[in-house]
Amino acid sequence: MTDDTTALHFSPGPLAFRDLLHAQRVWDTELPSFDPESAPSAPAPLFHAWFAEAFAAGQPEPHAMSLATADAEGLPDVRTLLLHDADERGFHFATHATSAKGHQLAARPHAALGFYWPAQGRQVRVRGPVVRCTPAESHADLHARSTGALAAALTGSQSEVVGSVAELHRAADAAWDRARAEPETEAPTWTRYVVEPAEVEFFQGDARRRHIRLRYRRPEAGGWTRELLWP
Repeated sequence: MTDDTTALHFSPGPLAFRDLLHAQRVWDTELPSFDPESAPSAPAPLFHAWFAEAFAAGQPEPHAMSLATADAEGLPDVRTLLLHDADERGFHFATHATSAKGHQLAARPHAALGFYWPAQGRQVRVRGPVVRCTPAESHADLHARSTGALAAALTGSQSEVVGSVAELHRAADAAWDRARAEPETEAPTWTRYVVEPAEVEFFQGDARRRHIRLRYRRPEAGGWTRELLWP
């Protein structure tokens, strides 16, 4: 028998939810200014600067990002994962090639990324083709991370159905034991990817809704074009 009081506490009705939703404040802090005229000629230096500023402002997990892909039917899919690097090649992340996103990228090697740093009212959006790194780069990526990351990579078959939480726990415990005992062990399907940006947009929020949107586009001929967009 369900305790109605407890259920109400954890599952507010539609009206209570909307009241809660509409009571939320956006950017309830002083936001930095952004002069697009002072932006560098390429997006990577600006991304590095904004990332450092987000970290300095106390933004939790500034390396967390949304990765959007498309499945075999062309339907969108999205999830949150961690950025592994951002350099002249592009934006790096890693996953199992046999995961859902790995299969999607094999069939349609394009993706979009989204970073949101509410501590400064900033977003960064990235779109472009995705390439697989070499096996050596993927191995180095995995073993540059923590024991827990290696254990996670060794646990089960990502995105496949698991029979129970108990089965998951048994596999995770075994993976942790192996990761500790064999820190150089391979996870053969672990793959590092790079989103090679064709477009990068920087969004600076403004309390008076005079948001600044600066988009970098890279034509096939090379180089970057900067464009200021209406918010």
